[in-house]
Amino acid sequence: MNYPHSKKLLPSTSMLAAFDAAARTGSFTAAAKELALTQGAISRQINALEQQLNINLFHRNKQNISLTETGKSYAKDINTALSHIRSATLNLMTNPNGGILNLAILPMFGSRWLMPRLADFLAKHPQITINTISKFSQFDFSKEDAHCAIHFGHADWSQANCTFLMAEESVPVCSPNLFKQRNFAQAKNIFINLLSLPLLHIATRPDAWQQWFNEHGLPTNINSQNKAHQGMHFEQFSIATNAAIAGLGVALLPRFLIENELIRGELQIICNKPLQTNRGYYLVTPKDRLNYAPVSAFTLWLKQVLASEKESTSKLTYR
Repeated sequence: MNYPHSKKLLPSTSMLAAFDAAARTGSFTAAAKELALTQGAISRQINALEQQLNINLFHRNKQNISLTETGKSYAKDINTALSHIRSATLNLMTNPNGGILNLAILPMFGSRWLMPRLADFLAKHPQITINTISKFSQFDFSKEDAHCAIHFGHADWSQANCTFLMAEESVPVCSPNLFKQRNFAQAKNIFINLLSLPLLHIATRPDAWQQWFNEHGLPTNINSQNKAHQGMHFEQFSIATNAAIAGLGVALLPRFLIENELIRGELQIICNKPLQTNRGYYLVTPKDRLNYAPVSAFTLWLKQVLASEKESTSKLTYR
């Protein structure tokens, strides 16, 4: 099938404005008055539009006009499109530093880390509206309505700028009851004790437990022949966290995502031997969005928050 050239599919705004005004008012004369043009100018614009589309949009009967069925459908879509353009232009003119930020986030990171801090950003940038989209893995920005994304992994997005935010330290945790039942406080070999329990697995970190054992000098083969493999598997951190709280097993979870559970005593760290990987959290921004005001403001704010919290942590450690 041969499709029209893209230029033909984008009539000029002057043509569309003339058509929209005539369609709404039902008169070339009224349209001319609304747009401060002559009736002849309106007629020429609409004729040019019909020639470009090769479609009749109006029935013309002497001094009267009426939309064709095709014209009625087109008029509705064009009116909506022009309304969006007017709204966007007005918003830009009255609020050049504002706008909408569509942010793709990892659900657990968003709910546990970002949301408690987001009020500060909104207070500093009340003119910016943030919409969030949940994403678990990489995606194509050209096919998604997102201005930027918070991603866990490597800085390997093509045609995008990756700003490093933080590393991830995961620690083994379980419920206080399970901790007592297995006597982890007195255990001579915590690693062997762990292997006697179901190890809870997370889909986005399938090799986390294997890496943790290897990192601490225990090349344990987590396979179908031992209980570790028989532990439950979860799609999301939040569900794995709740499973650990319920005593269903031991989970290897990022420390910064379970701060509240640790403070409330719902989870207990079995041993302070974190898993550290070469992956991290990144703010990923398409290169053509880097200068978009809401993206620039959000990027700067994230850097400031992380720098401030890092400084606070360093002072506490020093004391």
